[in-house]
Amino acid sequence: MDKELDSALVWFRRDLRADDHAALYHALRAARRVWCVFVFDTDILQTLPRRDRRVEFIHASVRELDEELRALGARHGVPHAGLVVLHGRATEEIPRLAQALHVQAVYANHDYEPAARQRDARVRGRLADAGIVLHTSKDQVVFEADEVLTGAGSPYSVFTPYKTAWLKKLAPFYLRAYPVERHAAALASVPDAWRAAPPSLEALGFERTNLHELRLPPGMHGAAELLVDFLERMDRYHETRDFPALKGPSYLSTHLRFGTVSIRRLARLAWERTQAGSLGAQTWLSELIWRDFYFQVLHHHPHVVDHAFRPEYDRIKWEHGKHAEQLFAAWCEGRTGYPIVDAAMQQLNQTGYMHNRLRMIAASFLTKDLGIDWRWGERYFAEKLNDYDLAANNGGWQWAASTGCDAQPYFRIFNPVSQSRKFDPQGRFIRRYLPQLARLSSEAIHAPWQARPVELQAAGVALGHDYPQPIVSHEEARSRTLARYGAARDGQRGQRRQEHATPRSPGVED
Repeated sequence: MDKELDSALVWFRRDLRADDHAALYHALRAARRVWCVFVFDTDILQTLPRRDRRVEFIHASVRELDEELRALGARHGVPHAGLVVLHGRATEEIPRLAQALHVQAVYANHDYEPAARQRDARVRGRLADAGIVLHTSKDQVVFEADEVLTGAGSPYSVFTPYKTAWLKKLAPFYLRAYPVERHAAALASVPDAWRAAPPSLEALGFERTNLHELRLPPGMHGAAELLVDFLERMDRYHETRDFPALKGPSYLSTHLRFGTVSIRRLARLAWERTQAGSLGAQTWLSELIWRDFYFQVLHHHPHVVDHAFRPEYDRIKWEHGKHAEQLFAAWCEGRTGYPIVDAAMQQLNQTGYMHNRLRMIAASFLTKDLGIDWRWGERYFAEKLNDYDLAANNGGWQWAASTGCDAQPYFRIFNPVSQSRKFDPQGRFIRRYLPQLARLSSEAIHAPWQARPVELQAAGVALGHDYPQPIVSHEEARSRTLARYGAARDGQRGQRRQEHATPRSPGVED
């Protein structure tokens, strides 16, 4: 096949794998010589703490990707076909490298976050000034922005009909892997000037974390290891996924976030098992569809980054001032006096991971028990979560706070004690992250303040010393929350009535 280009550059971002990779496949098919690059973007790195598990995960995954590309090239007779790894501003480094290599095109995969789209627009402009084209492809979702729409051609704002339409559209074509290996002979040797090993984590200005102690092996091989393990458990996923003390989740969310595994592969495996009647696979596939759903919400409604999806809930009067800051600090540090919430926050702070059921409980507690703005919690999760993804994180927080599209009703307020008893009945999860409560009975551990003094004494627990008293009464907080949300809704209705009663000025159109 005749190639239309002499040379091209593939820009890896949140797609750190060498197989089933849309941009790499398209570049290899189009150009006679293809180089690959990753940029440790200082515009992003400078916003992060110096000990960040995500940076360490990316760093290890980039090193593995370099090795995989070298091996891929070697199998096709191309020596030194590794990854050019740069450290600087991507908006400057990519155009500079593209011009130095004299490529005709740069290939990358779509990134849907507003900041990333702005970055790509700047890179596209600088490349265009040099006569170089930027091509981007869909890769991190099964269906993107406008591929699943209502009959009227508008985006969905309710998940269930979106899921129905998503499944109706699904066909083997959309889950087919990109055969990178078949065209790998087009990989080019990295010139001597860029053949240095990737910079160390320390050279990037970051310190080691406890990543190596966690169940989170990085890179393509780490993703494959976790997937093999999950395939043995997938059929029971619907039964185990809500219980944080059980090994229920796939633990693949960080790998999906950074693209060390293909979404098409995961969706294909889930779909095949669903077709064979697996309820666990059907439930897990639904979770992957939620992921697509939140991506399209972010694309069509970028205002959700800073505002409620439903405008009336921007009127909510959240707690503020020093007292609110103290409540928020207690939540962040796991000092609320509600064991399931505190254990969840300890899990997040110690590991960078939080079980999905606990994310809902913790988010509901912050917004509806403490009356704290959901954006505070969203930002904290953004700083701590290994798998932080703007679309999913924002969607999850707005769901819990009842401000988002297809969110739980505002009057649905999780009772943290009831949730604890239902999803951690023996208190196994709580005992792991709150060892000071480990000797309490399975009944008392969910609400220590309700335990008899003799039981607390026998367990070596002194409330207010070993473990805090509850910082809020759930029953009283529930009443305040209903009033808080009700006032916002009433204010919106009042504004609408006023607007309807106000005469229009002459010449003003609808």
